[in-house]
Amino acid sequence: MGDHESRDGTPAAHAGRPPRCLVTGATGYLGGRLVPELLAAGYAVRCLARTPGKLRDHPWAEEVETVRGDVSDADSVGAALEGVDVAYYLVHSLGGGPDFEAADREAARIFGERARAAGVRRIVYLGGLTPRGVPEERLSPHLRSRAEVGRLLLDSGVPTAVLRAAVVIGSGSASFEMLRHLTERLPVMVTPSWVRTRLQPIAVRDVLRYLVGCAALPPSVNRTFDIGGPDVLTYHGMMRLYARVAGLPRRVILPVPVLSPRLSSLWIGLVTPVPPALARPLAESLRHEVVCAEHDIARYVPDPPGGLLSLEEALRLALRRVKEAQVATRWSSASVPGAPSDPLPTDPSWAGGSLYTDRRERVVAAPPETLWRVVEGIGGENGWYSFPLAWAARGWLDRLVGGVGLARGRRDAARLRAGDSLDFWRVEEIERGRLLRLRAEMRLPGLAWLELRVDRDPSGRTVYRQRALFHPRGLAGHAYWWGVAPFHAVVFGGMARNIAAAAEAEAAETGVGKGPGAGVAAAGTGKTGTIGAERRRWPSFRGGSGPRRGDAARPAPRSWRRSLRRSWRNSLRRSWRPGTARRRGARRR
Repeated sequence: MGDHESRDGTPAAHAGRPPRCLVTGATGYLGGRLVPELLAAGYAVRCLARTPGKLRDHPWAEEVETVRGDVSDADSVGAALEGVDVAYYLVHSLGGGPDFEAADREAARIFGERARAAGVRRIVYLGGLTPRGVPEERLSPHLRSRAEVGRLLLDSGVPTAVLRAAVVIGSGSASFEMLRHLTERLPVMVTPSWVRTRLQPIAVRDVLRYLVGCAALPPSVNRTFDIGGPDVLTYHGMMRLYARVAGLPRRVILPVPVLSPRLSSLWIGLVTPVPPALARPLAESLRHEVVCAEHDIARYVPDPPGGLLSLEEALRLALRRVKEAQVATRWSSASVPGAPSDPLPTDPSWAGGSLYTDRRERVVAAPPETLWRVVEGIGGENGWYSFPLAWAARGWLDRLVGGVGLARGRRDAARLRAGDSLDFWRVEEIERGRLLRLRAEMRLPGLAWLELRVDRDPSGRTVYRQRALFHPRGLAGHAYWWGVAPFHAVVFGGMARNIAAAAEAEAAETGVGKGPGAGVAAAGTGKTGTIGAERRRWPSFRGGSGPRRGDAARPAPRSWRRSLRRSWRNSLRRSWRPGTARRRGARRR
């Protein structure tokens, strides 16, 4: 029994308080799931995050202490570790550019030194399972870096448990999404030779159980542990098993030896939501056999009574979570490497610089809460309420240059929270019922934001306000803005019209919003609003196959495609009419 554990298995108190755990990487996939598990086990939790606002909408946010900091900043790490008993190191630079090994090395060194100085009793690190008998120089750069980070923490002077896992399977994990989309989208696959390599996957719930259990390890334990599930099989076998669990026809898989890790990553990026920058380390880690050499962790964290979760059961649970829209965190919860993280600054700070803005405003004949439901449901399978071909083309272009494109979708079909990825955007700010601000994570020569607001005007009418902002970087940034400006009337203008129309259609179907506060605009006034032919029943403009949650029984208007085509034609005519945009902007001002 460890020093931090009482006889009944609960953590022992220290000076009248429960043991405190610091979780780094809490905005990521595993960190975001570990926090509630630690709370349930009786630990006090502190989270270290570069952007604490990303954690505020999690169900457990009020139960933890969140501090701002970065593992590469010694001062912030030292402050975060004060009074901490157990420190979880769950960060790494997956896909983080050519210098990621040096960055990982320095961050691990800082963390170990500051943990020792703060009197931390235990460090827990989750790394990658390395193949037996393969020299370290032959490993992929990311596996090699993870092994080096583990060694640095073990040598820090703080008792450390390094858990090494091959493939983690759970709803929202990158490995699960890769397996799922490859199998579902390709009934016949020409695959790299690594699909014949044996590996030992593990369910995410077993990984979390081991992580929590390691908090109570005795001080004498300072070593690595291999962790894996009960099944050892090839990736080929995993795809066949997934097809069976998902009820798909048997897949035909044809391995070929000519696909390098780079070509494999491009192929994975084309077929799955995982972008090439993240797919490459995943593919590289599968080149060698990764099977556990020992199961010593069971001496300290015993297997559950029914044994570890089988891969088949892990896949069933993950699929159930996806179908029920109960995915707590996704691989995309962590920011994309190299994506801009600058929050939208206040306007005065742009003095002397360039900031291009596209503003749209519409009066909406629907209550604010109805309009907000439409706003919060934007993106993913719900679509962008605009010219679908333009959004699809922009997504494919982003994928071609190594970006995330539109494939990430949404974590939840109806609800957003700060920090969520949303196609090639990320939720930077959300004030429920009022404001949704998205920051672009697509490849751009500058910084971009999209802001959607729900307001009321002085007359009490519902008003939808939309603002797209772009801060160019160099001449390429200015050229980019003016190159796409002619299409803004189609893309952003269509979005504003269709969001307003979708809210009005929903209000009409439910019979709400017929009073003066609903935002009904007077027809023929010539001011922004919903007038004339645009006051018709519109669909939800989702652009995807799946309905929003709760919408299954609502039939779409039969004429929606014809109405949408007419809207696109009108938008194109307006966008190419000389001076129209300037006159429209002048009227608003």
